[in-house]
This record gives sequence, C-alpha cells and structure tokens, in this order.
Amino acid sequence: MKTSKPLWRLSVTTALEAEDAVAELLGSLFGVAAAAYFNLETGISTVSIFRDRKFDAPQARSEVTAGIKRIGDCGLHIGSGRIEITKVKREDWKESWKRHFHPLEIGKTLLIKPSWSKKRPRKGQAVVILDPGLSFGTGQHPTTSFCLGEIARGRNSAAQQSFLDIGTGSGILAIAAVKLGYAPAHAFDFDPESVRVARENARKNRVDTKLKLTRGDVTKLPLKPARQYDLVCANIISNLLIAERRRIVNRLRPGGVLVLAGILAVEFGEVERAFAGLKLKLVAKRVEKEWCSGAFCFA
Repeated sequence: MKTSKPLWRLSVTTALEAEDAVAELLGSLFGVAAAAYFNLETGISTVSIFRDRKFDAPQARSEVTAGIKRIGDCGLHIGSGRIEITKVKREDWKESWKRHFHPLEIGKTLLIKPSWSKKRPRKGQAVVILDPGLSFGTGQHPTTSFCLGEIARGRNSAAQQSFLDIGTGSGILAIAAVKLGYAPAHAFDFDPESVRVARENARKNRVDTKLKLTRGDVTKLPLKPARQYDLVCANIISNLLIAERRRIVNRLRPGGVLVLAGILAVEFGEVERAFAGLKLKLVAKRVEKEWCSGAFCFA
C-alpha cells in the first residue's frame, strides 16, 4: 500500500571540492545515504539526506556545523555551508534518486544497479540490486567502490574464503561478497536501522540465508575473537579505525587482507602508521578527491 507520509530533507550548500566530504559527514552523522547535486552554472553543490522522521533542528544544525568546521580545518573550501531542513513529498524523493544513481560495474565480475535499471550483466557477472534509501551505502562513493573492487579482486574461486564487514550500512559490501562466493560472510553495524535495511537488502538479493547480519559495536568486540576472516572490510571514520585497530586486526586471518576506507586523505598517513605498528603493510591504495582508501596484509 502506498503511503503519502512526507520525508524530511537536510541539505548543505557547499563547494564542489568539499562535496564528498560533506556527503560522508551527513552519512556518518545520520546513518543515511547522501545525494549531491552540482549546478554547472553557479558552481555550487547541494548535498542532501532524506529520512522519514523529523530532525531535531537545533541538534542537527549544531552537529553539522561542527563537522563542516572540521572539514574546513582539513584545508577544503566549504563555500557557504548553508544548512536547510525542509519537508518534501515522498514521490519527489523517489524520483530524485532515479536521476542521479546509475549502474556501477566493478571490473568484469560485479554489477551494482538500482532496481529500475535495465542494464544486463555480462556473462558470469554477479549482480547486486540496491536502491538508494534511508541507509548509507550505494557503491557510488569512492570509498565504497574501492572496497567493492578489493572484494572482487581478492576472490579466488578455487578456494573457500570468509568475509567480515565492520560498519555494514546498507549491507552492500557483504551482499556483494556473498554474490561473489565468500563464505561464511558476516556483517554488523552499530545503528539498528542500518541493520534492518541491510537485512531487507539481503532478502531482496536472495542472500539472507548466506549472510549473518547483526547489530554490534566495534568498541566492544572481544580482543580475542572466536573466528578470523580471509577478508575484513572496515569502512568507518579514521579515529575509530585507529582507536579500535587491535580489535579489527585480531579478526584478520594470517595471509588475509584488511581493507580500510572512509578516510580523508590528510588523515591516511596516521592510519597507515597505526596499523604498521601491528605489523600490517600497505599493498594497495587509492586517492580520489579528498578520500584515501587502502588494503593491508601482514608484513
């Protein structure tokens, strides 16, 4: 049954160079995917998030303002940084996603596409159907696409490989891992809404029986885990990566690969040094705009 219940939109007006950083900020603060619109004539970007409950306007403005200041302190030009909170029709929100989200191919082995796309996969290409929604992660962000690339590149079809996703968001990385043949595959997120949406996405992709999705807090994981994994992805903010590096690394099997993303380029050196202290070496790296992601293995 269709609903006419409206959605609430929070938008930040910014310069193009800070667009991705602002999108990441809003996603991490509110646990939802951000859409960015760039006006070629004015050179101004508007980054927006949508959700089905009203924002606590004073608190939301305060948190976003503080985050924007941190981005500016990293040397990015923010622009006006104007924050707007408005109510929108649900139908307008749905159509706005369709204009801006398109199929994403990760090499020859993986295709991420929204349900309305008619693009057909190549022969042997795994397909993940994922519509942008009220949870973060659609594969469009450079940090997410790097993780997807490493998941695809690291898959050895002749071997059994296990997978762990820390901070799963929409579940996109874990669902892709299952589609590519990783087993067992486990994922968790601190936000219960993200876990709910990830489970729904897993059901839509018919991998819910092959993927264990739970609510979890990386800061409270046992230092000595019951299981280690061949591939571990942690697409979370850098200060959390550094603070909980031992808990994260202890879940990596000897000979496995650890993929770290969600890191501002100016902060990547500190992250790399922190994990080098645990005998991990950088084996792959990508810098895109202000973002940097890396893959690590034991030295």
